[in-house]
Amino acid sequence: MSTPTINIPGYVTGTWAIDPIHSDVSFTVRHLGVSKVRGQFNTFSGEIVTAENPLDSKVTATIDAGSFHTRQEQRDAHVKGEDFLHTDEHPEVTFVSTGVRQNGEDFLLDGNLTIRGVTKPVTLDLEINGFGDGMDGSPVVGISASTEISRKDFGVHGGGAGAVVSDKIKINLEIEAGRKSD
Repeated sequence: MSTPTINIPGYVTGTWAIDPIHSDVSFTVRHLGVSKVRGQFNTFSGEIVTAENPLDSKVTATIDAGSFHTRQEQRDAHVKGEDFLHTDEHPEVTFVSTGVRQNGEDFLLDGNLTIRGVTKPVTLDLEINGFGDGMDGSPVVGISASTEISRKDFGVHGGGAGAVVSDKIKINLEIEAGRKSD
C-alpha cells in the first residue's frame, strides 16, 4: 500500500515559534442559550515542527490561563476563579500534539489538551493557510485551527453560573509562526 503524496504549496520544513503579536487564541460559548460570549487569551507561546512528511509534524502550546479576557472585568474575574479556570492553582492550559491526519485538502491535528490539571484527547480541524516571507524576509507560516470541547470533561463546572453557560466551548486559533534559526 502506498502513502498518498501530500502537496502543500510552498511547504517548508523546520521549527517555528508562534508569534503572539500576529496570532489569536479565542473561544465562543453560549450564554443563556440565546447569545454567544467571545473571549481571548492574551499570553501564549508554542512551537510547530514541520517534518519532511507533513503527517509527522508536531505542535506544542502553552496558554497563560490568567490572560483570559472578555472585555468585562467582573465576568473575567469569575472565569479565572475556582468555578471555572481556577488560575491560582492551574495557571496554564497546554496542548501537545499526538498526530496529524489528512482530511480532504485540510488536516486533523490530534493531541492532548490540559485544562485545570485534567488532560483529555482533542482533535482540531487544521487549515494550512500558507508559507511565505515575513516583513524581514524570514520564513513564516499561517495556520487556522478549531475544535469544540465540553468544559465539564475538564472539571470546569461553573458553579451557579454553570447553569447559564453552555457546556460546549468552541476554540479558534489563528496562528502565525516564524521559522527559528538553525
